[in-house]
Amino acid sequence: MWIAILLIFAVGFFLVLRQHEATQTAAAGRRGAMSGAVAITTVTAQKGKIGVYVDAIGTVTPVYTASIVSQVSGIVTAVHYSEGQMVQKGGPLIEIDARPYAATLAQAKGILERDQGVLAQAQMDLDRYKAAWARNAIPKQTLDDQEKLVQQVQGTEHNDEGTVQYDQIQVEYCHIVSPIAGRVGLRLVDPGNVVQANAGTVLAVVTQIQPITVVFTVAEDDLGKIQPQLRKRAKLEADAFDRGGQKQIATGTLLTLDNQIDTTTGTVKARAQFANADSSLFPNQFVNVRLLVNTLEGATLIPSAAVQHNGQAAFVYVIAQNKAHLTPITVGVTNATTAQVTGIQPGDVLATSSFDKLQDGAAVSISTKPIAANTSGSSAP
Repeated sequence: MWIAILLIFAVGFFLVLRQHEATQTAAAGRRGAMSGAVAITTVTAQKGKIGVYVDAIGTVTPVYTASIVSQVSGIVTAVHYSEGQMVQKGGPLIEIDARPYAATLAQAKGILERDQGVLAQAQMDLDRYKAAWARNAIPKQTLDDQEKLVQQVQGTEHNDEGTVQYDQIQVEYCHIVSPIAGRVGLRLVDPGNVVQANAGTVLAVVTQIQPITVVFTVAEDDLGKIQPQLRKRAKLEADAFDRGGQKQIATGTLLTLDNQIDTTTGTVKARAQFANADSSLFPNQFVNVRLLVNTLEGATLIPSAAVQHNGQAAFVYVIAQNKAHLTPITVGVTNATTAQVTGIQPGDVLATSSFDKLQDGAAVSISTKPIAANTSGSSAP
């Protein structure tokens, strides 16, 4: 029995010893690997141009929006538009029964014709009196009275002409047309409805879609970037993005800035115009705006992923002779995934991964496989 117990202890001791040796071997292997070159991915700094942008939020605002009301009272006899239809300037929208106004116009024309006849007769008599006065056949008073009578009838004729013109306008008001080119909204009246003159009831709404504008706000601190370009009459490009700021919807140009700063927000309104040929911008839509105020030429450009920070200081790892060299840089303009920097030169090779293992002077090996930016990688020398 004691022999069996001793054999068990001997076997157990042997197994523990083998496990300890394996652990020591693995640890030594890891230390050897840690002391090797750090596997990294790299990128080369490029020379190019980058845009200087001002970001803002804005609202799609039509250039013109016409809310049409009736100028005459009457029964709607026809609605010529379909909901959402695109109409041209002068296109027919609504018909109102014009017969009462046409009858009044006919009466006014009759009165005008009568008074025109009276004027012609008075003018004819005046010509006779002038001839008689030349022969001293009538007193001067008779001639003077006839001249004043002609003037009175002329005044009546002018009054009749104004009445005819007014009645013609009333008839034209019965044929409502679009004052602008644009899209009609939902139908607001139907045939048979009675409308009242100047009652404030909207009969149709027409909104100009092409072109369309975006009104957005920029910080007053950005005016120093924008105003010099406007004074040069430069066409500043404005890009409209969706609510999430990911998808570009349209590209236009800045029209103008407002004439004063809002003191409560420290911002100033701006308006940009877009052709909107595909109607991708919708009135009152919320959009993000990126205004290109300048373009830097010959800048040193690197991916933003290569830039590291230590507090307020920025730096990169420049790779030379299979070693990483910590190099301070100054970051200027950033645009999406690209940054403009100073402190390095175009053509410098920079590390873009394994930053938690890199340090100044560390040996590196360039990997052909992607490596996450903040994970370590190492390879044997």
